[in-house]
Amino acid sequence: MKRWTCEHAKSWHASQPWLCGFNYVPSTAVNSTEMWQRETFDLPVIERELEWANAIGLNSCRVFLQYLVWENDRNGYVERIEGFLDEASRNGISTMFILFDDCAFAGKEPYLGPQDEPIPGVHNSGWTASPGHSRVVHEESWPRLRDYVHDIIGHFAEDRRVACWDLYNEPGNNTKDQSLPLLRAAFSWAREANPSQPLTTGVWSPDLPEHNEFVCAASDVISFHQYSTHQNLEAMIEQLRASDRPILCTEWMARQFESTFETHLPLFKEKGVGCYCWGLVQGRTQTHFSWGSEVGAVEPELWFHDILHPDGRPYHERDIEAIRRHMK
Repeated sequence: MKRWTCEHAKSWHASQPWLCGFNYVPSTAVNSTEMWQRETFDLPVIERELEWANAIGLNSCRVFLQYLVWENDRNGYVERIEGFLDEASRNGISTMFILFDDCAFAGKEPYLGPQDEPIPGVHNSGWTASPGHSRVVHEESWPRLRDYVHDIIGHFAEDRRVACWDLYNEPGNNTKDQSLPLLRAAFSWAREANPSQPLTTGVWSPDLPEHNEFVCAASDVISFHQYSTHQNLEAMIEQLRASDRPILCTEWMARQFESTFETHLPLFKEKGVGCYCWGLVQGRTQTHFSWGSEVGAVEPELWFHDILHPDGRPYHERDIEAIRRHMK
């Protein structure tokens, strides 16, 4: 299968509502392994938190998968994904799944079983990559990675609950150009699975020009990350419009960098750019602390990410008002 034509991508985009969503990790999970493995998959919390998202007016979520969980418990994993999609769909929320991820705040390879407790005060201290650096750079691991892509995308290839496939989050984060071969392979494997949904990977760092050139040439719809000012966001959108394809901002919203619902949602909506803020409920990822926060940091008065407290109370009512106003 080949990359979608521009016309096909635009037709898909026209069939969707304006996607205004969130990156989702349950408040009880410190990373994607804890979210998905059998012992810690917390469907009651997921049900409650997705109901809160629906009540706010959000209509899509971006969710990290974990290769190790599939490798260890394929059938149970697919059942849990089905359960998640049921709950998201019940609340009017579509899902964008992420298959691979180079982001590794924890500084270690992913592992099964009990996960480390969050380090007090530290942003995303338990986050591990998927499948992990050792598998990214050693091609003897790739036949199983290919099986994983074929299996997951193939199983959900015609599932209307799935909006899009984000094949690789922040390729090159910690691995630089070492991830480029797997990134290329991931697109090839995903094409072989022939999904009805579009494929994408986000532009996220100006320091990785080969990655950016490849993903803009390979993605059905163009996506990017942007945690900066309104001016910089507008410039990025205009730069990516040269592709003549639909655009999604798959990570944004960092209050300390002047990236807020009040400032950015009007621009996203005006330009027809789908957007996924970072975080829904403050929890074990501790992403309400800023990047680089130190061990034992006091609770920040100004949250970096996230919208709700663990009991469902909004961090700030103006966030909720801005979302509801733009979702009318």
